[in-house]
Amino acid sequence: MPTADERPLLLARHGETADNAARRFQGSRNPPLNPRGREQAAALARMLRAEPIAALWASPLLRAAETAEIVAEVIGLPVQLDDRLREIDVGDWTGRSYAEIFLEAPGELERWAAGDLEFRFPGGESLAEQTDRVVEALEEIRAAVVPALVVCHGGVIRVAQRALGRGVGEDAELAQVGNGTVHRL
Repeated sequence: MPTADERPLLLARHGETADNAARRFQGSRNPPLNPRGREQAAALARMLRAEPIAALWASPLLRAAETAEIVAEVIGLPVQLDDRLREIDVGDWTGRSYAEIFLEAPGELERWAAGDLEFRFPGGESLAEQTDRVVEALEEIRAAVVPALVVCHGGVIRVAQRALGRGVGEDAELAQVGNGTVHRL
């Protein structure tokens, strides 16, 4: 049986949206890519052209699906959508700026940033719930076909990396998952 290292998954974060640029919580909000985000998606596609990718998966949220479609045009694979790969539901924080939340609930923002699995967004999803659905999806994708590319969200990438035993404080890559970046699991 191949090890996880022999069954690689590439996780790519979607290109930038207006909400990303304004440092707003998006969660389930569904904005499209902005012009910079489309440029990032095109650069991602060029970078991945040489990778031996056998399957392309994406979150159904517009920013990830749009990024995946741009990549698909270059690598020649269809995009398969999976709802379990969507970003966490940030509930009452949807559309709010990081600065606003920091002022109103600094301890809660710190719990979220630290990856506290018991943290639940007010009116939204917990990190534990997100982790469960993301890990389930990634395990199924890895078992079905590899190497695979999954175009998703920063929160999805962070919980996937944490589930592999790496904490935010242990790796600068986890602290900031930039738009249009690729992370190998």
